[in-house]
Amino acid sequence: MASKKNINIKLKVWRQKKASEKGQMVDYSLNEVSTDSSFLEMLDQLNEQLVNERKEPIAFDHDCREGICGMCSLYINGRAHGPDTGVTTCQLHMRSFKDGDTIYVEPWRSKAFPVIKDLVVDRSSFDRIQQAGGFISVNTSGNTIDANATPINKEDADKAFEAAACIGCGACVATCKNGSAMLFVGAKVSQYALLPQGKVEATNRVLNMVRQMDEEGFGNCTNTGACEIECPKGISLENIARMNREYLKASLK
Repeated sequence: MASKKNINIKLKVWRQKKASEKGQMVDYSLNEVSTDSSFLEMLDQLNEQLVNERKEPIAFDHDCREGICGMCSLYINGRAHGPDTGVTTCQLHMRSFKDGDTIYVEPWRSKAFPVIKDLVVDRSSFDRIQQAGGFISVNTSGNTIDANATPINKEDADKAFEAAACIGCGACVATCKNGSAMLFVGAKVSQYALLPQGKVEATNRVLNMVRQMDEEGFGNCTNTGACEIECPKGISLENIARMNREYLKASLK
């Protein structure tokens, strides 16, 4: 078994006290970083160093640290979630970097994701898009039908599950030159549009969610496909096409 390795790195981290103040990149040096540690554990180590130096620690979002919640979203060396593919920031390990590397760490950059502090951004715009139509009406009076009793084409079920894998991290927005949220919205529309349970609100859902997306200030799709490449869950561009079809059908009704 390979022995544990430690590296020394330099960091350029975005520091910003609040949305109304200007931020800047601040230089830090961190020694004896285990290559077995995750990127967030490295930031924990940096914060411990800052606290010991009686300096203010860096604010960053995190929760599950298992690649499920999407809270750990960071822009690392010019890429959403860092240099690896198909992982969130918390799943990125320091073995991806070399001794002496300089690492740039920034928050998501989007008008619709204003900075709260340092590396933390406000992604409540995603919540409002979901609230606008990301739900189904279910009779909970005691007469509900077991979901497994509703026959669904396997191909549709698989596509719905793939779309539902979206964790709403916002990497698609951060990567897109226009700050578009169409991959996120397309995934949320698709996971219901493909299933019979989602047919009741199908028309209102896509109209309301797209309207809310526009009101939040997200840009239009660039058609470059960068969102799909950087998405940690591999959400397909097919979902944007499906959302466009659903939107067209709803607009003609």
